[in-house]
Amino acid sequence: MLYRVIRPLLFRLPAERAHHLAMSAMRGAQLTPLPSVLRPLLTAKKPVSAFGLQFNNPIGLAAGFDKDAQAFEMLGALGFGFIEVGTLTALAQQGNPTPRLFRLPRDRALINRMGFNNRGSADAVPRLSKKRRALVGVNIGKSKLAEDPVADYVTSAERVAPYADYLVVNVSSPNTPGLRDLQAVSSLRPILAAVRDASHRSASREVPLLVKIAPDLANDDVDAIADLALEQKLAGIIATNTTTSRAGLATPANVVDAIGRGGLSGAPQKQRSQEVLERLATRVGGALTLVAAGGIENAQDVRDRLNGGATLVQVYTSFIYGGPLHARRLAARL
Repeated sequence: MLYRVIRPLLFRLPAERAHHLAMSAMRGAQLTPLPSVLRPLLTAKKPVSAFGLQFNNPIGLAAGFDKDAQAFEMLGALGFGFIEVGTLTALAQQGNPTPRLFRLPRDRALINRMGFNNRGSADAVPRLSKKRRALVGVNIGKSKLAEDPVADYVTSAERVAPYADYLVVNVSSPNTPGLRDLQAVSSLRPILAAVRDASHRSASREVPLLVKIAPDLANDDVDAIADLALEQKLAGIIATNTTTSRAGLATPANVVDAIGRGGLSGAPQKQRSQEVLERLATRVGGALTLVAAGGIENAQDVRDRLNGGATLVQVYTSFIYGGPLHARRLAARL
């Protein structure tokens, strides 16, 4: 109820400014006893097991919200079963010029072209290494200026793997030039193999490794990545990242055109993300854990993804529109 009052005020602010204010509030709250107080009140217990980990419930927060691993403990106390931080890159980088984050309220969607803005994977290590109650996955990407993608991913993997509950290789953001080209099996194979070996070596344990893919892949390419994930003995696949499509939007075309390029997230990508998930499920036959993301707004959407082959789901855009109790509501209604 309170968020319904606050949200119109937040939505008067530029989207990235509102996000920074929210993150500042959560970073401050994390330094108080509030996470310990809220956790038992807001965490709906719907236990699920995946890649050797025990989750309180299957509702996770997708990468992109807590980019620098600054507020995962507070976010975890809001009822999420797990938090995915990042995307972290080996080199600190400012990302793309602002403005770069836009709301499409009529579509319950966002468009972003952030460009992996973060302080670098080394900067996150001191925070990730602290004792925590939240289950935290770490999403790593390629630095914009990296000449050797394999070495760049390996650098971040070596840094964060000892402190990650699971690790995600992100090759599917549309906002780093050439990144999506790395989804081609010939490019992706050496990255996954090197990251897997580096993370196990650095952490002295088998760190669950996942890959996050785009919804814009052709079906044959989805199949090829599924086969590669099986070949490389990955723990799972996250389906899907944001889309470059603008089909079917209720927002006027001139508004969308004025925003320009970037990845679209939220309700409009619901159908394609479900299709990719179901195709993966058919292809891997339960041999991998599938994590669903993209257009998940309500408990029925969660059920549809779980019935479609997912073990876990992630939200991002619907958290922006639904507010701090969104994860609690989703989990409680399953």
